[in-house]
Order: sequence, then structure tokens, then C-alpha cells
Amino acid sequence: MDLGIKGKHALVCASSKGLGYACALSLAREGVNLVMAARTATTLDAAADAIRRETGASV
Repeated sequence: MDLGIKGKHALVCASSKGLGYACALSLAREGVNLVMAARTATTLDAAADAIRRETGASV
């Protein structure tokens, strides 16, 4: 589905797992440039890497 948000920027909090990760992944699939935030740096880095690998998005 094309939401018309390609190239926009989004901040997704609690994005290392769960609902926040799902939101970040969905936005990345739509071509949104992401800023991700979470409490734990290691899980956040892993989540960002996974999204980059799958979508090629700017994270």
C-alpha cells in the first residue's frame, strides 16, 4: 500500500522490539527515514540493523 510518505522523517520510540519495532519496520517499508529510540542500545542497534538489511532504509 502506498501511503504517500516516502522521503518523510519519523521518530519511533520503543522501537527495538514489539509494537514499536513493527511500526518502525512498516514505516521503513514505505520509504520513511527513521530515527529510532529505545532504552537498551544493544537491542536498538540490532533492530536498526535488521530494518536496514530488510528495507535499505535510512535508520
